[in-house]
Amino acid sequence: MRIRKGKIMFTQNQIEEIVDLLLVLTKSTKVYLGCDSVRIQKNGRIYDKYATVCIIHMNGKNGCRIFSQKSYEPDYDLKASRPRMRMMNEVMKVCELYSQLIPFIDEYDVEVHLDINKDPKYGSNVAAQEAAGYVLGVTGIEPKLKPDSWASSFGADYVANKE
Repeated sequence: MRIRKGKIMFTQNQIEEIVDLLLVLTKSTKVYLGCDSVRIQKNGRIYDKYATVCIIHMNGKNGCRIFSQKSYEPDYDLKASRPRMRMMNEVMKVCELYSQLIPFIDEYDVEVHLDINKDPKYGSNVAAQEAAGYVLGVTGIEPKLKPDSWASSFGADYVANKE
């Protein structure tokens, strides 16, 4: 099996692990995709650490398996309290992951979770409408936003904050 060229979120080995796992599971398995990020300071500069996850809820009842990928990029948001660029980078990363995995997860129930709050009193709200439209346009899936986006708010958040 060969994955397509282009932007690669997960390694060949991760893809093979996902495919091998899905082969032994039933169609009631659910797949959740999410991304979260944290701002970090390194050598006097601000960076964003992104964690993109694929969570496979085995047979819809037998626990989960989390696959993840981390990346670091410079932070370009002008205001830390209004992180539009960082939120949209999270959205693009989760959509890239969806594009990479869709040949293997197409027959399962797939949800895309965004760590973006619908409530205007939170900074991530600056990208809520734009992000939801982007995901719907790229994947055809209506994304889940906070508080319903546990795959990003808890799964990816844990990976991003680990270390």
